[in-house]
Amino acid sequence: MQNAVTELMRISPLADELAKLFAKAGYGLYLVGGSVRDMMLGRPSSDLDFTTDARPDQVLKIVSAWGDAVWDVGIAFGTVGVTKQGMTLEITTFRADSYDRVGRNPEVTFGDSIEGDLLRRDFTVNAMAIDLANQTFVDPYDGLQALQDRVLDTPATPQESFADDPLRMLRAARFSAQLGFTAAPRVIDAMTSMAEEIDRITAERVQAELSKLLLAADPRPGIELLVDTRLADRVLPEVPGMRLAIDEHHQHKDVYQHSLTVLAQAIDLESSHEPTSEPDLILRLAALLHDVGKPATREFQPGGGVSFHHHEVVGAKMARKRLRALKFSKEIVQDVSQLVFLHLRFHGYGKGEWTDSAVRRYVTDAGDLLPRLHKLVRADCTTRNRKKAAALQATYDDLERRIAAIQAQEDLDRVRPDLNGEEIMRILGLKPGPDVGKAWKHLKELRLDRGPLEHDDAVAELKNWAAENGIGD
Repeated sequence: MQNAVTELMRISPLADELAKLFAKAGYGLYLVGGSVRDMMLGRPSSDLDFTTDARPDQVLKIVSAWGDAVWDVGIAFGTVGVTKQGMTLEITTFRADSYDRVGRNPEVTFGDSIEGDLLRRDFTVNAMAIDLANQTFVDPYDGLQALQDRVLDTPATPQESFADDPLRMLRAARFSAQLGFTAAPRVIDAMTSMAEEIDRITAERVQAELSKLLLAADPRPGIELLVDTRLADRVLPEVPGMRLAIDEHHQHKDVYQHSLTVLAQAIDLESSHEPTSEPDLILRLAALLHDVGKPATREFQPGGGVSFHHHEVVGAKMARKRLRALKFSKEIVQDVSQLVFLHLRFHGYGKGEWTDSAVRRYVTDAGDLLPRLHKLVRADCTTRNRKKAAALQATYDDLERRIAAIQAQEDLDRVRPDLNGEEIMRILGLKPGPDVGKAWKHLKELRLDRGPLEHDDAVAELKNWAAENGIGD
């Protein structure tokens, strides 16, 4: 509560000013929901949520002259948005919605009490409010105790809450990841028995929650909650499916546990290896899904061994199919599936036996994904044998040094044939068409194999190839 008071004092001039406007008009105003929760956790926020007994048209009238900007896109659901002094405020009329429990869209009904409004919220830690008129704390469902205990529970019964809006089950997993909270036993029971209710939710909304979960500081608790309650079977079945396969090094309980470890290590590498400023959704998806092809490719070898030949090829197809079903963008689908496809390529490097041509192909095939591929490959080393782990990292250090050395001599980021399309057409007397493309690809292969060619050498190679294939003059 002290955190909440401290944070409230920081924004109090703005909150007090707004509360006085509502009081003058005869209405109450409460800071509510995630805003209060985050204040208590000491988490800064520039977005504030308020609730009031004023109806939407009255809210609009009160704030129109006060806000720097006002919008009413959500007014049908009782919400009016305002910006003031760089802060974003949303003011929503008390709600007492009813649901048909077929979809998740409520029949919007406005309520008359703060207690009734808080009862319809997802979790008790989000069902606390501050009465801004007298700066008193409103906590009818023991959200403060739940916050102190770091427990996710529902104001109403979880069965009622999840039947009204099944997306709340995914939100439970997301909050487990974001806040490090543990779901109450009755919440876990309801999630498990009601898992199929998530089928009522659109793929876009499922994807949004999964993305927020994966972008958390520690996604593992959220993923484990989804898997343990069988929700993952409905929204991301490839992940629990990995529990069927034992990884070939026998260093992990199963490939599922291995993949969670790779995800955690990839997150560490976001800030330590070629640091990025923001959590990397593409890298995290690739880390989680990089071995999804193993169950389908598992083969038991004589003597008790296990192999997963071409699991990267199968896994890339599986990742692409799942991400498309979840309505991820084309860019994310392509990048994640390509990383899954490429993640084993390094293991052919051995002790540095790759030729410069092989190094060029590694860089060219990765393209803009190379920094992510570096992190994914390093994260994929989860052996508990310190000597073996150190050797793998040293080998990859060597590959990165070779890449840097070749890049210093050649522009590997933009590998192109030594002759462009216009030159090819002029030299061979061709018009635009498939033969030009074939010639271009041949020259690019030469470029990858041998590095840059002198112009006369490139022309000679082109003419030799064209003569052998009966192309051109």
